[in-house]
Parts: sequence; C-alpha cells; structure tokens
Amino acid sequence: MKMIHAASASIALLAASTGAAFAQTANDTWTGGYVGLYGGVVDSPEDSSSDRFVFDTNLDRVYGDTVRTGAGADAFSPGFCNGAAQGATPAAGCTSNKGGADYGVRGGYDWQMGSWVFGVVGEYGANDVRDAVSAFSTTPAYYTMFRKVDRVAALRLRSGYAFGADSANLVYLTGGMAHAKIDNEFTTSNGANSFTSNGDTSGFGWQAGVGYERKLGENVSVGLEYLFTSLEADDQRVRTGPGTAPATNPFLIANPTGTDMRRSDKDFDYGAARATVNWRF
Repeated sequence: MKMIHAASASIALLAASTGAAFAQTANDTWTGGYVGLYGGVVDSPEDSSSDRFVFDTNLDRVYGDTVRTGAGADAFSPGFCNGAAQGATPAAGCTSNKGGADYGVRGGYDWQMGSWVFGVVGEYGANDVRDAVSAFSTTPAYYTMFRKVDRVAALRLRSGYAFGADSANLVYLTGGMAHAKIDNEFTTSNGANSFTSNGDTSGFGWQAGVGYERKLGENVSVGLEYLFTSLEADDQRVRTGPGTAPATNPFLIANPTGTDMRRSDKDFDYGAARATVNWRF
C-alpha cells in the first residue's frame, strides 16, 4: 500500500512538473523558426608539417611510389613545402596559406524547455580560405596544388542555456555535418611533360563550435560564433603525361603513360569567427 501511495505521489509530482514546464514554455523566448545571415573571417587553414605530394608511378592506383631519375635517384629529393612555390627551387621560398571572408545564409528552428534550448540550423555560404602545397624536383622545377572552398553547406544541431531578463541571452554549443564544393588548381614550371587535373571536387566532413546570441526585441537576434570545419578533401589528382619529354623522363620510366600525383593530407581544416543576425517568427 505504501508503494502504491508513493507511486501515486510520484505520478502526481511528475504531472505537476510537466504542466509547469509546458506553462513556462508556452510563451518562452527562443522557441520558433528563424532565417538569417552570417559574416566574418576565416583563419588560415591548419597546415600539416607532413603534407607533401604522393605518387603512383605505375598507375596501379596505389600511392606511395618514389619517382626516380634514370640513375635511380629520388627525383623529388629537394623536398616539399606548405604554400605556393615562388620559384623552381626551395631557396625561392613559398607563400603562406591564407584565410579571408566567410559569409552566407542560415535558417533553423529552436525549442526551449525551461532554461535549456535545443535546435537545428542549416547554412549555405562561401569563404576565401586557400590551401596549397608544393613539391620541387631535381630538374629543377616546382609543382603546386591549390584548393579553395567554393561553396559549403552545413546541417548542425545546437544546445544551449538561456539566461538573463526574459531569457534574452543564449550561450550554446553546435555541431554537425558539412559538404563543400572545392576548386582545385595546379601550376608548374615544368614545360616538358603534360599535366591533366581531374578538376573541381567535393569534400565531406564535420563542423563544431560555440556561440552567443541575444534577442533584440521580439523578432530579431544577433550573435557571435566560432566554428571549426574539417573536410576530407583528397580527391584532387594530376596525371603527368609524356608531353614532349623523352622516355627516360622520371615520370615515364615506370609507366610510359605517366605518373599520377596527389597531396598526402586528406584533411582541409579551418576555423571561422563570424557575426550572425536572425529574423525570428
């Protein structure tokens, strides 16, 4: 009997709590949909000190071969650098990779339960982050691969805590998935071989960040956000063909058709600090 009374009391307490929660969220601050804009700056991409070119000399789709001269020496013994080569030898140096503007549109929906806010947000935009890696051959010659985010779409969840008068302030964590269209370019000072790139590619990955948002009146909110993006973007390939080079050319020794090359670092990572403005309904 005591257990029945205890259970009844628990059910009554739960019902009362649930009713209070619904009453509190009936006219809460953050529940509802919104559309908005974001804009800010993106950091320079995170450079991997081990980023370099990897080669497939016999075109068996397995990378990790060494391009060798007719004498058996490593044709890329001068080495590699992060950034764009400024000349045919490492002594000429390489430019640093760079960030730039970050901008786009967004929309989402939030649910408030007490002081806690949960939501989903989708974004579509672009940025100016640019990432390059260069290689130097004994010819001497340089070879540079560039990649740039052209467009990026993201879908994230967010969870936060509302505080202050009328719960007008919100701090939150956010995370989800991202997909980007990536522009690829290739340049070289090698005028003997032919070079064919597979063009623009796609990158899939994830985003995570933190933010602060404040309501200004009933239908407008503004905020600040830092977001880190990691994309797997290893699909750029360059085929080095014969061109006018003789059969003893290092790229043609293992396979007369040529050699494929790509960059070793699969990840395209960068952070962005942005401001947001949302119209809520």
